[in-house]
Amino acid sequence: MSSVEHVCPTCDQQYVGNYCPRCGQSSKIGRYSFKNAFLLFIDVWGLGNRGMFRTIRDIFLRPGYMIRDYLRGMQMAYFPPFKMLFLICALGILIDTGLNVKGINRFELYMEQEKEYTRKMQAEANADKTLTLERRDAKIAANKTLYAIENKVGENNQLAALLSLLIFSGPFYLLFRHCPAIPDLRFSECFVAMVYIANMILVLTIIPSLLCFDFKTEARFDLVAALLAVIPIRQLTGYSYWNTVWRLLVALIPFSIILMVLYAVISIFSYISVHPEIMNQ
Repeated sequence: MSSVEHVCPTCDQQYVGNYCPRCGQSSKIGRYSFKNAFLLFIDVWGLGNRGMFRTIRDIFLRPGYMIRDYLRGMQMAYFPPFKMLFLICALGILIDTGLNVKGINRFELYMEQEKEYTRKMQAEANADKTLTLERRDAKIAANKTLYAIENKVGENNQLAALLSLLIFSGPFYLLFRHCPAIPDLRFSECFVAMVYIANMILVLTIIPSLLCFDFKTEARFDLVAALLAVIPIRQLTGYSYWNTVWRLLVALIPFSIILMVLYAVISIFSYISVHPEIMNQ
């Protein structure tokens, strides 16, 4: 620790050390320069912070134990979960827009695939002679509604991820709140744990996008990554694998019901937005 006396340029506090005890500003911050700008840039991405590398290492080698350490107060050693979630999502967007091994825009490929699927469904609906004209229009409108919902979720993937985590944290908390490792587990701690586990899954799912796997292989990879969530939950809670699995399956029931209700509500509003004349009838 530095023994030189400093005066903080932010709050005028006189102190000895590396950081101001009043506002926390580093004593190394001086006049603005390109070097300082670069260091601030890499610090935003966690590259100037030892906690990011330690977090990525432990999130694969000992994810549940790492989350337990963080919840017990060992927070300076690890990268903040919500900041890490947004950075991983931003990195995923960069990879999908061209920062991958082939330099292709995977968003455009996905959109073309979805449009082709929609055209195919519309062609099948038009070719089906058993459908009345009214039912045919309803089927085509349903495909358009589904396509619109997928686009909205894709445009707001971070918000959708946080909402899904918040919803799943409810049943997860009810089934794991008296776990052996943390008998007095709080709901807020459940939510933080879910964010860290989501970070682990997202880091894994970035790999096939970076290597430009086809969408079917990527879907299988994503499924395997989701199944691996059992490991950190088991380490975090202290339950056996069997007790962890059946509790997760039970927690998925209300979670799935809530998602279906939300999907139905969004579908109705999306259908009305596509066909506003319904409100006039």
